[in-house]
Order: sequence, then C-alpha cells, then structure tokens
Amino acid sequence: MSRPRVVVLDYGSGNLRSAERALARVGADVTVTADLAAAADADGLVVPGVGAYAACMAGIGAVGAAPMIIGRVAAGRPVLGICVGMQVLYELGDEHGVRTPGIGVLPGEVRRLAAPILPHMGWNTVTPPAGSALFAGVGADTRFYFVHSYAAKPEPGDTIAEHGEPFAAAVERGSLWATQFHPEKSGDAGAQLLDNWLRSLG
Repeated sequence: MSRPRVVVLDYGSGNLRSAERALARVGADVTVTADLAAAADADGLVVPGVGAYAACMAGIGAVGAAPMIIGRVAAGRPVLGICVGMQVLYELGDEHGVRTPGIGVLPGEVRRLAAPILPHMGWNTVTPPAGSALFAGVGADTRFYFVHSYAAKPEPGDTIAEHGEPFAAAVERGSLWATQFHPEKSGDAGAQLLDNWLRSLG
C-alpha cells in the first residue's frame, strides 16, 4: 500500500518543519511547498499557521491559496488546519479591532479569548463529540499543547476546550478537520490524531 501524499502548504508562516516531521513519523509522504497544483492534487492538505491572523491571511493571499483550499473543501478532499491554520478557515478574524476576512469555509469569527491570562499556553484537556474520528483511540483526559490568544466559539459537534471560556479546540466537518492546538507538539496523543487523519485519506 502506497503512503498517503500530504502537502504542508508553505505560505510564509512558521511551524512547517515540525508538522512535516510529525506527519512523516506516522507514515505520510510529505512535501512542504507553495505549489498550488501539488497542493490541489495531494491526498491530504495541511494548512499550518502561527502568529497573527491578518499576517497569515496576507501570506495565503500572496500565494493565491484561498481558491484552492475552498475548492478542495467543496470537492470533499481532505484538509487539516492547525492553530492559526484552523483560524483562517473561518469567515473573519478580529485582532486588536482589525477585522480580517478569512477563507470562509467555516462559519463564524475568531476573537480574543475572554481569559485573565493570555496567551493560553500549555497543555489542556479537550472534550470531543461522541463518535469523533479525529480523536479515535484518544483517552478522555488526554492533554494537547496550545499556544494562542484567539479562538472561535464552538458550534454543535465541535471539540471543546476551556480557557476563561469555552472555545472550539477542533472541528470535523466532512473532509475538513482542524485543531486549535498543535498535534505536532502534543506527543503520542498528537501522533494518534495525525495517524487518524492519515487513515481518513483513504
């Protein structure tokens, strides 16, 4: 059986190599590239992201990646967003009063968490929905690694975490999966999630 071909989209954001290494460890054939044709053709596409929402959207705009991501989601082809790579999938990001349109394949806005201490940095438990494919084989009190000050409000069926208020820690919408935490920095539990995603690629 051939290894699933995964592209980690390089649009100038960080954490590309850690995502590449983590995916390779669980058996993916990984390429880090800004080549939109390769990204469109891959079995799975990873949209990473660290830092500011507006800067990430500017990078996505500079390489012209949004239509390709929208097209993959519309066609039911697997996409995995990580951290700000999850946030930019929403319709809007509001940082410091600056409202930046996102890719818009998820409904809702990304806003600053109402929490006494920001950023939310460190290990936190999450509550996935019953029957989650992303969290298959992951124990109930498992912790994942977060670094963020902004998040989306959870919709029904989302995986929830809390820091000051409940927020969307992960989403599974058909072939579109995303995590606010960093699976590539979450040890064995994160590796289990990435392996679950690879298995979903068929």
